Amino acid sequence: MLNRKIEIPQPHLDAWRAFLNAHAATIERVERALDAAGLPPLSWYDVLWPLYRAPRRELRMGELNSQVVTISRTGLTRLVDRLEAAGLVRRTPSPEDRRGTVVAITREGSALLRRMWPEYAKEIQRCFVDVLDQDEAARLQKTLHRVHAAAQRES
Repeated sequence: MLNRKIEIPQPHLDAWRAFLNAHAATIERVERALDAAGLPPLSWYDVLWPLYRAPRRELRMGELNSQVVTISRTGLTRLVDRLEAAGLVRRTPSPEDRRGTVVAITREGSALLRRMWPEYAKEIQRCFVDVLDQDEAARLQKTLHRVHAAAQRES
């Protein structure tokens, strides 16, 4: 095994730390706002939103997993269990593959999204819209898209 020292330029390390700190602080603000409003955590929104946007308001578990960003695959299964118990989603066997599962958002799940959005939107407004002008937001989106693509590439 090679033990190579990797030198990362200071501006990149500073940007990495700023990215992590901004993400953590923003998520914390969103979570506090949702909690103060008596709403569930952001992870619930993160699961319900892709289902709401999907054709027929349903996705296979694998497709849902690829669109959820706040929790792991194992955590997703447990969260879907809780969402189903709360009547916010329903699971059915996949018609194409009996081993697969399809998750669909219910009317109650859609209603919860509508209640959560104003609190979530306030924090997006506070942390992004009020801080970045349109050009900065476009540059940041383009930059983070490149970072995301690089992170998804196989080594």
